[in-house]
Amino acid sequence: MTSPEIHFVAALEQFEPAEAVRLAALADRAGFAGMVVADRFQPWLPSQGNAPFVWTVLGAIGQQTAGLLTASAVAGFRMHPAAVAQASATVAALYPGRHRLVLSAGDAIDEHVVGGYWPEAPERAARLFEATDVIRKLFAGSVKGNDVRHAGEHFRLETARIWTMPDAAPPLQVWAGGPVTARRAGRGGDGIVVQAGPATRMAALLAAFRDGSRDTGRTQATATVHAQVSWAPTDAAAEQQALREWPMAGLRFPRGDIRSPFDVDQLARSVTIDDIRARIPVSADLDVHRAHLQALLDLGFDTVHVHNVGRNQDAWIDVFTRDVLPHLTK
Repeated sequence: MTSPEIHFVAALEQFEPAEAVRLAALADRAGFAGMVVADRFQPWLPSQGNAPFVWTVLGAIGQQTAGLLTASAVAGFRMHPAAVAQASATVAALYPGRHRLVLSAGDAIDEHVVGGYWPEAPERAARLFEATDVIRKLFAGSVKGNDVRHAGEHFRLETARIWTMPDAAPPLQVWAGGPVTARRAGRGGDGIVVQAGPATRMAALLAAFRDGSRDTGRTQATATVHAQVSWAPTDAAAEQQALREWPMAGLRFPRGDIRSPFDVDQLARSVTIDDIRARIPVSADLDVHRAHLQALLDLGFDTVHVHNVGRNQDAWIDVFTRDVLPHLTK
């Protein structure tokens, strides 16, 4: 058995940039293997109050930490894939061997702001994989010092290369929400990230991903699960912070088409603590959280991104790294 790779999620919706950097540094010193931040233009809730530019914050986090640096980004709406590739390559050049890029299809709450048509889910998936191909082409060509071109259904590149490029391109992972996406990610990417959920669903995604990897003879692709929890010193406090800070976890429908934090706020008012408990662990008992994360590792995930949904991050980092992290095995 080996120690698993557990990463700390710094939710930029909840914290001002300097506070996010401080928490990441604290988590790094306490023993987390890496830091995870996501590209957001708006928070989920008005009360969360923040949405800084992810690449600026990630660069600052890199200065204060020694572990891996993961950015979850969307290519093709607010930012062209070439711009995302350039941002990722710069982080990888600053911190060689430490950066991972994760691409997702995106949510309307962030991406509709530039005023374009917000497509249906199948087109969003098609755009995701074409953007992935564009970025992979740019990385591969730029490492060799070559210009690349691309003329696809959704994106174009004309005589482009990334001039500030690390010796090796950063790993490129893809968010997968269904078996088709997972299998396609396995065929072409360096890994997948999935949202924690029912064990049968996650096992199916993992199986599809592994099948896709075998289709192309890939053996190094990484499977990552994004796990949200609500821990506080008492069960009542854990329940209160889950309802206050992350009621979205209890919504019974996808959030991808919601356009405003104020709309999310209205929709979340119908969420109960039982709705949230059905999807994430809400407890003061650290054994509950340890068992939940260990079950994810036992399914076969290589890496876990952990987000405690409260603002009590100092206390959470302390108890997690002391009483949970040492007891997780792979």
